[in-house]
Amino acid sequence: MPELPEVETVRRGLAPVMEGATIRAVELRRPDLRRPFPNDFRLRLEGATVTALRRRAKYLLADLSTGDVVLMHLGMSGSFRIERPAGAAAVPGAYYHARSEDLAHDHVVLAMSSGARVVFNDPRRFGLMLVVAADDLDHHPLLRAVGPEPLDPGFDAAKLAAALAGKAAPLKAALLDQTVVAGLGNIYVCEALHLARLSPRRRAGTLVGRGGVPTPRAVALVEAIKMVLADAITAGGSSLRDHRQTDGTLGLFQHRFRVYDREGAPCVTPGCGGVVRRIVQSGRSTFFCTVCQK
Repeated sequence: MPELPEVETVRRGLAPVMEGATIRAVELRRPDLRRPFPNDFRLRLEGATVTALRRRAKYLLADLSTGDVVLMHLGMSGSFRIERPAGAAAVPGAYYHARSEDLAHDHVVLAMSSGARVVFNDPRRFGLMLVVAADDLDHHPLLRAVGPEPLDPGFDAAKLAAALAGKAAPLKAALLDQTVVAGLGNIYVCEALHLARLSPRRRAGTLVGRGGVPTPRAVALVEAIKMVLADAITAGGSSLRDHRQTDGTLGLFQHRFRVYDREGAPCVTPGCGGVVRRIVQSGRSTFFCTVCQK
């Protein structure tokens, strides 16, 4: 499942051809993705101008001039492709991988007044596209319980401590809970915990002191989360299986993994001497070092 850095990378790739452009035509090549398209989906999009393209947690939000918002989720295998007019320069990338030629997985096509066609491709059809009135967005079932954005300046150790107070769940599981902090997934939780030198098996509530005061461990974890996410966005996200940027290139952060998918490799913490281990928590792989993560 694409995490915050992958979704933010896609947002930045789409913004130049979508923001300020009008959706001239909408082509739906099937009636549904994870959920059916609303009956008035095409009607509410065509003729509207995209005034802004935002991200909330793992969702893309296209604000429309009509007061509606297109809420989009990539699911497990969804990706966007930008088709530009003949002769236009392609967006450069570090690695180039041709996209699938199976047009059966091109499910949604948006023809923009910028001259570009924005195509949503999703082989597994776990993606999502809905249209929601802007006034209802914060109360929508998919967003109303979502926690704070980890890259917002206001996200600090105090906010994290308030969300973790009293939780007996393992720290890894708590951080994957989207009501605690938005946008984190398996990869970046493993990476942030290693950078902060915290065990994924530690009880989440142990990062909170008396009176709800955040401990130094909570401060270190917030700093690690922000650093890992910022680095991953700069690198274009992590390319595992299906993730591609909008220009077809692979993200590069997987070459910087500290622990994720490095079972048996030496720990990169200077002077540690430990080895990366893999365990299963809540049915998902967790990678960590038993020596330096406490």
